[in-house]
Amino acid sequence: MDIRNFMEYITLALGWIVFYAGHSLLASLNIKRKLRLWMGAQYKWYRLIYSLLATFFFLGLFVYAGSIEPDWVFMPSDGSTYFGYMLATLGTIIAVKSMKEISAGRFIGWLPHDDLREKDELIVNGWYSYVRHPLYLALILIFLGYFLYIPNLASMVHLLALLLYLPPGIYFEEKKLIAIYGEVYIDYQRNVPPILPRFKK
Repeated sequence: MDIRNFMEYITLALGWIVFYAGHSLLASLNIKRKLRLWMGAQYKWYRLIYSLLATFFFLGLFVYAGSIEPDWVFMPSDGSTYFGYMLATLGTIIAVKSMKEISAGRFIGWLPHDDLREKDELIVNGWYSYVRHPLYLALILIFLGYFLYIPNLASMVHLLALLLYLPPGIYFEEKKLIAIYGEVYIDYQRNVPPILPRFKK
């Protein structure tokens, strides 16, 4: 690996740091309250604006990674490719099933609403009865599957950035959820694991 490739991987890692830090920061209640004061009645569109910007940034990181000359962690084989497909497919299924419990319009933001005033019901059904963060579980499986399908350093950076983000990301997200739902969420925490399902009641 030459110095140019090294700097490209550093840039990719920094991009993921900015993306994940922005995700946690812009989802925090304090920042949302300040943005609502600044945006006024237009705050109802905040979720849609955020979703669009996050999507473009997310896709941009993958486009940038694709422009880096690949350095292979190991050479792909039929076995790693097949297993990668299986994991990514499982992750996609979990994501789709998890989203069935959520209003896609409210989640993405095309149904405008003030999420600081309109508290959604805490979802504990479906995959949310097995893990508190099924979408994060889905992302882990998809990113791991992608790495096995394209086992280069860029794919490994994608996966490692996600895995390093999840502990602090979950901590701050659940701190917000406790502030919103109180003892109801604390009881949910006691009974349901964060990411790895137990499949036992």
